[in-house]
Amino acid sequence: MGVSLTVADSKRAFHSAFPYVIAPIYRRLVDELLVELHLLSHQKGFQADGLFAVGLTQVFDSFSNGYRPENQREPLFQALCSANGFDGAALRSQAQQAREQVGHHSLEEVKGWLSNQGEGAPELIASLLRSVQRDDFHYSRLVAVGLLSLLQSAQGADAIDPQALRSAAHEIGEAMGLIKDRVDKDLSLYAGNIEKMSQAVELMEETVAAERRRRERAAEGSAT
Repeated sequence: MGVSLTVADSKRAFHSAFPYVIAPIYRRLVDELLVELHLLSHQKGFQADGLFAVGLTQVFDSFSNGYRPENQREPLFQALCSANGFDGAALRSQAQQAREQVGHHSLEEVKGWLSNQGEGAPELIASLLRSVQRDDFHYSRLVAVGLLSLLQSAQGADAIDPQALRSAAHEIGEAMGLIKDRVDKDLSLYAGNIEKMSQAVELMEETVAAERRRRERAAEGSAT
């Protein structure tokens, strides 16, 4: 990753890789991720490890829900990654493997591994935790979201209240050595923004449906 690249360079690279119109509702997501990935790629100590991969794919997938046309959604993710020197396909694969590994185990097992620095965990999960223990580890909100997403992937997690699951992520993050206040803030913002985005997408879909009905009525009226 070239240290001389600027945010403007990353934006140019992105628009070259993704030359399509982006609906206004998703432009903020694109701009924020472009800048965030650019800054992370230039941070000393940053590594595109498993927790980062899980967090990035979770954030993108959550906030791009409802993106149209659907067949441009994954190319959008790949362009965001490549514009900042990341391999989007590799990150997808890394995140999927981590979620699948966690999905074979109960929530209590996973919480125990994470709280105990990976002791007794399968190698893939243990490797995610080793990255957090590095002396030069660089924290980002994507790490916190990745931690929460892994908990959500465990067996039995779907029966747990979302707030309780976030509280567990807060406690586990602290046990892993993450700053609890930052994890709390990042996960609270993430949850709140997801709700706002969901409401915005719902409103957008209702508006599109209403406009379609209006056109259909107009067409029927002109035909009679």
